[in-house]
Amino acid sequence: MLHPDSAYMRAAIALSQRGRGRTAPNPNVGCVIVRDGVVVGRGWTQPGGRPHAEAQALAQAADLADGATAYVTLEPCFHLSPRGPRCVDLIERAGVARVVIALTDPDPRTNGQSIAALRNKGISVEAGLLANEASSAMAGFFMRQSNRRPHVTLKLGLSLDGGIAMDDGTSRWITGPAARSHAHVERARHDAILVGRGTWEADRPALDVRLPGLEDRSPRRIMLGHGEAPDGWMALRDPQEIADLDDVEYLLVEGGAQTAAAFLRADLVDRLLLYRAPILLGNGRPALADIGLPALDDAHGRWLPTDMAMFGPDRMEVYLRDRAV
Repeated sequence: MLHPDSAYMRAAIALSQRGRGRTAPNPNVGCVIVRDGVVVGRGWTQPGGRPHAEAQALAQAADLADGATAYVTLEPCFHLSPRGPRCVDLIERAGVARVVIALTDPDPRTNGQSIAALRNKGISVEAGLLANEASSAMAGFFMRQSNRRPHVTLKLGLSLDGGIAMDDGTSRWITGPAARSHAHVERARHDAILVGRGTWEADRPALDVRLPGLEDRSPRRIMLGHGEAPDGWMALRDPQEIADLDDVEYLLVEGGAQTAAAFLRADLVDRLLLYRAPILLGNGRPALADIGLPALDDAHGRWLPTDMAMFGPDRMEVYLRDRAV
């Protein structure tokens, strides 16, 4: 049976995903307030980064936060900001008796200082619960902290033999409606979406989110290539320039083959999202151009399978880049 602390932290991690792709430059944090075995407050980082998850959860809990336990996926903020109060102060003033934290905040403005401050006030603090799960849920924030760039997902919709279009360029549709709907959910979970100039010139993709209730979650549109960007788009000349996207924590790359290969050659892809349709194209257009692989042995061990699901007849597969290789 799952320990109550783990169950509540899992709930906080799930809540954090509601803000994913909308909270930059702040992390997408989740928080649950529990008193006497009852959830009395919950929150997640709001669009633009404020209010913070703890502030939202404490406001919901109101007086019931006194003597309660707060489960939060990241150490509460310690630094002063004109945009809102420090969460460490809000927790103390609310009378929270115990704080369970998944991860210490690597931001030097906090980095353990909130934990020390809460303990100095007599509040019990435990850190490290479900740290790996929380880190995965805030992958964009931690990638920005460690590598100074967004977390990158490469999405490919392809046939069983690795094609993304017929030889004449026809690509609508490789996958079915269920898989395409799920791809729109993925778009809603990213700050920005990128395609190459060739894809834009061939398809003029809207790259928006067309699901009821999520229409306002359409990501920013970026084109990789030379020349001026279309109206409402931003242009990058090189994949390495994603480091300049300070307000983007999650970037979704949707193609085409040359752009996908460019990101793989630069080793900038952290997550592969594949939608594989049960069709064969034969002499179709391949999903990837040259990725700069020097030898077959170098291909092994780089990608770890982490998820699989069926959407109608199409199979979704998710792989994470093993940075130890």
